[in-house]
Formats: sequence, structure tokens, C-alpha cells
Amino acid sequence: MSGSAPLSARGLTVSFGRTEALRGVDLDVEAGEVLAVMGPSGSGKSTLLHALAGVIVPDSGTVSLGDTVISDLPEPARAQLRLREFGFVFQFGQLLPDLTALDNVTLPLLLTGHSRRRARRQAASWLERLGVADTRDQVPSEVSGGQAQRIAIARALVTGPRVVFADEPTGSLDSLAAESVMTTLTDLARDTGATIVVVTHDPRTAAHADREVVVRDGRIGGRTGGGARGEAGGEAGCPAGDDADRAPRRPVVRTRA
Repeated sequence: MSGSAPLSARGLTVSFGRTEALRGVDLDVEAGEVLAVMGPSGSGKSTLLHALAGVIVPDSGTVSLGDTVISDLPEPARAQLRLREFGFVFQFGQLLPDLTALDNVTLPLLLTGHSRRRARRQAASWLERLGVADTRDQVPSEVSGGQAQRIAIARALVTGPRVVFADEPTGSLDSLAAESVMTTLTDLARDTGATIVVVTHDPRTAAHADREVVVRDGRIGGRTGGGARGEAGGEAGCPAGDDADRAPRRPVVRTRA
């Protein structure tokens, strides 16, 4: 991997019919960075995440992971890259409903060629690390929303990904569970050296990030700063009061997008 920006986008455009979802987006995400992508509904932030993750191919522009141009790869190669290099956490966990917590976390390891014994041992270790070891034999319908998201985080991190993509990871949780899940996700990612790109409309979730970008009308605009206290946080609707008093995890460095 070369340079300090393992994930980069240049000139991304994506359209769905006549709707322009992305309009010439440039973005660099540094190694080990926690980046929050904010914006109103329909602004293009989830489309940007899917393009960065190689789930969709942009109409024009490029997405690169280190020296690999993801957007030039055929779908089978992009699927393998997603499996081996990326982890995903979604709003509702997206756990497989018929598998136990342990089997949900084990599955990515089996798909990357680990033996079943080794995969289950590694998965059990991650469930313990996330504080949900007691759910190992339960299916998703038998656990709470916060527990489900912790299981999903274990599944996202178990393969040692370079980048974790989180799409509204706290959107279905109450405020206490949301705070706990984001603290766990960001702390563990920093421990493992993973980069995180989190899409959110919630300033409290964005407050856990090192940097924030705001997407409006398919473009990155305004300013970026550390967490929800950066000036972009105010543009995105961060209220005064408790959120304004929340200290970012790292010093605020404001730049123009």
C-alpha cells in the first residue's frame, strides 16, 4: 500500500436514470482514519459509500484502494476484494436470521479459506471481545438490537479488513446503545488499524469520527473537521447543547473539501 490515503475517489459520477446521485466527487481517506459522511436523505452519501466499497461501479471517475483501481475490476474480483479487504456494518445488522451469532461471525472466515475449527475459535474470540460471548448460540431474533450490532461488528472485523464501511450503524438503536456501539466500533478499529467510513445523519454518531465530510446534492461541500464539532457539523444540523460540548477524539483540523 502506497501513501497515506489507502482509499481514494477521483471525479466520481453516478446516475440512476435521470437522477444524478454523485456529481464529480473527490475524496481521500487516510489509513487508520475514522471518517463520517453526513448529509440529508437523498444527498448521495450512501451511493458514495457503495461506490467506495465497489458495490456499484461509477459512471465515470475512479475508486482506488492503494494501487488497485477498484472501479476497473470485474465484479468477481470486486467481490473477492470486498470479502478479503472490507468489512460491513449496516443499520439493521443484516445478520443471517437462521444462523447463530457464532456462525454469523464464522462465515466470512470460512469463505476466505479458514478451517472450520480455526474459524469458530477466532469468531468466538471476537464475540468475547465485543462483550456478547453469551449470545454465541442464539439466532438474531433472540438478541437485542445493541447485541445484534455488536455481533455485526465482530463479523465485520473478524477477517482483519483494511476498511470498514458502516451505513447508519446506529440508526435503529436507542441513544445509549448507539453510543456504546460507536465507541466499540471506533476503538476496536483503531486497535486493529482499520480505516472506517461511516455514513450517518446523526451528529452524535459523527462525533466519534476524526473527520467529517458533508454531502449535498451529490457533491462534497462546505468544510471538514474533527467529529461533529467541526464547522461542517454545524452545517449538517448539529444542535447546540450536549452535542456541542462533546469533545472530538482527536484534535480538530479544518480543511476545505
